[in-house]
Amino acid sequence: MTAFERFVTSFRSQWISPSEVRLETWALGGRHQGRALEGARSELKAGGISIRQAVLLRAVIRSLRH
Repeated sequence: MTAFERFVTSFRSQWISPSEVRLETWALGGRHQGRALEGARSELKAGGISIRQAVLLRAVIRSLRH
């Protein structure tokens, strides 16, 4: 595998689908009494999460700010 192929593979692994964002938004609402945006921010700030989870939480935040 070339360096470029490894780069593309790692980039694809970080891509978050719209359905994943909707599912995580719904789950955050359940965990944080309906306040998904605040929940995403607090979980991101708390740390101790994987890079993929952080990317997902940032995607949720972006989707809810619009």
